[in-house]
Amino acid sequence: MRKVLVVNGPNLNMLGRREPTIYGSESLADVESRLRAVAGELEVALEFFQSNHEGAIIDRLHEAFGNYDGIIINPGAFTHYSYAIRDAFAAIKTPFVEIHISNIHTRETFRHTSVLAALAIGQISGLGTYGYELALKGLLNTLDSASK
Repeated sequence: MRKVLVVNGPNLNMLGRREPTIYGSESLADVESRLRAVAGELEVALEFFQSNHEGAIIDRLHEAFGNYDGIIINPGAFTHYSYAIRDAFAAIKTPFVEIHISNIHTRETFRHTSVLAALAIGQISGLGTYGYELALKGLLNTLDSASK
């Protein structure tokens, strides 16, 4: 069975309460529950991690080395400036998909740049929380294609 780690960065614990016109009304627990159901159908084991702290995310990525087939990450604001998280991905070389609930390319200019995107196998932006499901399916498709 494939194993995937889903990492959520700063302020994502506030989903459903934080700017619902941008991020929707689902809580992070709702997103996780829905994604677990999809993972069950796809026969994938998921583990979830959320932190508002850059170092905690880096530590979790290091712990993921060799233990997961892939990672889905919504890095939140760390997207735009965390070279430390980028370097953690470069070190562990685990395939990952970057996800954003809102379309970062239609928002403030500082949100348009991702320091992680060049290392990701893909980036999903602007499709709401449904993007997590697409990220999981895209990650699995890429892993399946690579193993053929």
